[in-house]
Parts: sequence; structure tokens; C-alpha cells
Amino acid sequence: MLELKKLSAGGRDMAARFLGRGKPDANAKSPLPARIVAPVEEAYDPADRMTIDSDPFMQCVQLERFGTILRGDEKFRSRPDFATVVKKTMAVIDERYALVPEGFVTLPRTMTDAPGMPEEDIETEPFLLAKHAVTNFQFQKFVDAGGYANLDLWPKDIWPHLIDFKDLTDAQAPRYWREGRHNKRLAQHPVIGVNAYEADAYCTWAGLRLPTEAQWQMAATWRIRSAANTLRRYPWGDALDIQKCNIWASGVGQTAPVDAFKGGAAPNDVQQLIGNVWEWTATDLDMLDENGQPVVGDMLMRAIRGGAFDTYFATQATGLFRTGLACIARTHNVGFRCALLLTDLPAGN
Repeated sequence: MLELKKLSAGGRDMAARFLGRGKPDANAKSPLPARIVAPVEEAYDPADRMTIDSDPFMQCVQLERFGTILRGDEKFRSRPDFATVVKKTMAVIDERYALVPEGFVTLPRTMTDAPGMPEEDIETEPFLLAKHAVTNFQFQKFVDAGGYANLDLWPKDIWPHLIDFKDLTDAQAPRYWREGRHNKRLAQHPVIGVNAYEADAYCTWAGLRLPTEAQWQMAATWRIRSAANTLRRYPWGDALDIQKCNIWASGVGQTAPVDAFKGGAAPNDVQQLIGNVWEWTATDLDMLDENGQPVVGDMLMRAIRGGAFDTYFATQATGLFRTGLACIARTHNVGFRCALLLTDLPAGN
């Protein structure tokens, strides 16, 4: 969701048009609020500090750097326990990731998705997608391992901005944490207050990747090439069901644990692609206005998908709705999930 208050007049106008593409529910009784803030927590119970293993290989296991383990760095391959650890890692991936089959998606090229407007068809290869968004508990491992201080994880032109990636107490951590710790009460909630670069850095550190916008849409709409040629508006089917997702109308009012709303999962058990938090993708926003001119914001923008707990217009909480956010924005309702290409896996798996 675009942060209107941080954009110029032109940027605010563009943002309003993004968010205005959906028509309000005719039965809605209350207007969209002028200001949305982070959920108020009853108490802050800081996460325990972990002791990180001194062995670099076992560190990867402890910190869940699955992709790094599977890549099999040369210095790890000679270890007698390497094959055993890789086997156990694959078992964890089998449990936490799901196969998204080969398919295709159609992305509207314009901000106004109306009949006759230009579209782009994109083929997607099979890939693995995390069943859940990255949690506070998982992101804490990246923070404790010194992820913010590891410049190899960040683009050079972002280095001067790293000083701004702080929490409520000026520690380097997601925006709504304190003293570099997440609230244990929210350990299994999706991490929020992280921008696209923080999501990228976590994925790079873990040896994983963000899904592209096309991959994300394929996972949410399940458009498999077959005689049926089916297309879902939601992971669970074609009709909105507020009991299967966490959006404004669901009445939760804040993020929920990543394993809540299991009834809204896609056929492969990937959960909460709709609602709870918007999700960063690996794709820069690439859209046109009604005159065919590229949509350009004041800052580089990245595609986000899926809607969040405070998404008011139901038309924005579907597997097809496109929007974007400034890459540097650290908002209360945007998180991310990780993906793996089949080529990222060891041969023979």
C-alpha cells in the first residue's frame, strides 16, 4: 500500500489512482480512514538473545540458511556430516515449501484494468514457494547474525541508507522492533516494517530469493495450462470469503500468525497469499497510465501483492490486483516470503 504522506503532490496523485482502481463495496458503511498506524501492543516481551554456534557450517543449520547449505560451499563439502545435513535440510524444505507447477499469468499493463487494455502473458516455470511469510522469529536470526552489518548483502548504493534502517529504539532492525528484538508475543506473525532491500538481504543471506511478480501471481491464481484452463481470483477459488483471509472486513484489525486462516490456502497448502500482509516481490513496478506512458514515482518502486489486514477495498485483495510501493518504504502492513528455483536444489532431488 502506497504511503501517501511521504510522496510529492504528483506522487500522491499517482498513489491515489493506484489505490482507487478498486470500487468500494456498495454495502460499506464506513469510509477509508485517513490515517492507519501500526497495531497497538498490550505488552512488549523482547525475544531472547540467541547464542550462535561458532562452527560456520552448523551456524547455517542453526540460522536456517537453507539455500546456503544446499549450494554446498566447497569448504563444507569435505565435512563427514555434509551429506547428512543436506538430507535433513531437504526434509525441512519439503515440509515448509510447496511446489508451484508450471503455468502462465496475465498481467495488466495499465493502472486501469479494463476490457481492451493492454496485457502481458508470462510463462512461469515450476518453483518452490514458502508456505508461510517470513516471521519475526525467523528474521531475528538474520539480525542476530549481523545481517545489517554485512555489506556483501546490500547493493552499494544502499549503503548510505543502512543507517536509517532502525527500529523504535534506533537499533538496526525492522521498524517496529525495540532494542533489536521482536516481541515474543508476535514471534509467529509475519515480520513487518522491512523494505524491499531488507527482504532482498534476508533472502540473499539465507541462499533463497524473492518470488517474481509473475511467480507470485501464478501461486495465487493457479493458472495451469490444461484443457480446463482454469483461473482463480483467490487461492481457494473464485469468491471472496472473509473467513479465509485477514483483510479489513475480517475484523481482526492487525496481523495474525502466519499459520492462521488455513482454509484460505492454495491447493498446494501455500497460506495467506491473500491478506495479513502485502508481500514484496523481486519485480520492479512496470505499468503504464491510460495514455501509454510509464508510471514513474519519486522513488524506485517494487511490485507488492496480496493485500493486508487493513486492506479496505475487497477488489485489492485478490490474486490479480497489481500495485507497488517505494522500495525504501518500511510500512506496518508489508512483509515477504521466500522462494527457491528447482535449479537451486542439489542434483538428484
